[in-house]
Amino acid sequence: MAFARYSLKKWLDKQPAKLDTPTMLVSVSLEKFEVLHDYTQNKAEILSALDHHFVAFPWQAHQIAWVSERYALAFFTLRRVAEATTGHPGHKTMIWIGRGLPNVDRSRFSIDDEGRINTAVQETVNELRDARVTLYTIDPAGLLVDPGVYGRDAALFDPFGGEPNFQALATATGGRNLYGRNDVDAEIGTSIRDGASFYTLTYRPTDVVRDVRHFRKIEIAVAGRPDLKVVTRQGYFDSRAPARLRPDGEVTKRLASELVGAGTSTMVYDAVPLTLLSSGAPGKYVIHIEGRGLYWTPATDTQPRTAKLILMVTTFDKKGKVLKSDARALVVSAATTVPPTGRLDRAINLDYQLPPNPKAVRARFVVHVDATGRMGTADTDLTKPLPPPPAATDTSHAPVSP
Repeated sequence: MAFARYSLKKWLDKQPAKLDTPTMLVSVSLEKFEVLHDYTQNKAEILSALDHHFVAFPWQAHQIAWVSERYALAFFTLRRVAEATTGHPGHKTMIWIGRGLPNVDRSRFSIDDEGRINTAVQETVNELRDARVTLYTIDPAGLLVDPGVYGRDAALFDPFGGEPNFQALATATGGRNLYGRNDVDAEIGTSIRDGASFYTLTYRPTDVVRDVRHFRKIEIAVAGRPDLKVVTRQGYFDSRAPARLRPDGEVTKRLASELVGAGTSTMVYDAVPLTLLSSGAPGKYVIHIEGRGLYWTPATDTQPRTAKLILMVTTFDKKGKVLKSDARALVVSAATTVPPTGRLDRAINLDYQLPPNPKAVRARFVVHVDATGRMGTADTDLTKPLPPPPAATDTSHAPVSP
């Protein structure tokens, strides 16, 4: 861990004062997911955030009892970053320095456990694809250990984990696994250079047979140039819609974890554009959701067009501790005058009354669109007033009671 920090600082020291691309620094452990610094091109700010980040010895990495938590942490972290960056335009490069998945004997896993891991791999690959994220994994341990020389524990608890499924995530997204070298700072630079120049190609599959277990492999060749190799994602898993409410309205465990992750993070989620405004009354807010982030169902003979959402509001004290989270599912109906089918660019205003709490200094509003699985966030400092809402034009309006 110390060498990883040293290598990252060594690479940053060689960069100009203004970084070429906006960069976000994130630290992850079993105890905390922490954004050390949001997107910036200021090298000094990234270095300062790195210098002020205190770490602890990851003793759980040497305990078999924590294997399931470490599996969940890796997949949850990748999904969390993908969900937050889905709304960011363009291609993103994610560089993972450190552990992957635990190196365990999976032959002892049950069929159900193996199925859950494979499902997590498939869903994570697809979420990274949808967010246009290329993953690079870097082993900060340097040269690989020889289990025959250093013993079984050296192979079981090596810093990178050694689990092939995690390394496969990088190659599946078009990235690479960098290991077995001591110049980790150079490997960081290689990852960034690889993601600096790229082309975007799209196609529509002609095979309409759906099989969620099938990996659709993609191969790209340059006509007339067999000597050139195209580095791209290996393919994708066929998938259905993202995490939704169950038919009876029950929130799935995955959706609950996504909402909690978005509600307690400081990352900006902008796949659903929203603005937080004051209604003028104390503690009453107007959440303005832009139409391009919504999905409206077609109208029927008896039902108008509707948009299904989940709104979650989390308040924090001055130390960043969660005071209260309030989540609810909403169904907003459009006016009967709108077209019954087709694209509908109709914004929504939601009224929300925040219960008074003298300890609350910050609130985060999260909106999740059921049909797409995308989320948007808005933060407010409760000690400062918000601007009043503009005159509403072509919007649907839905009050939200406390």
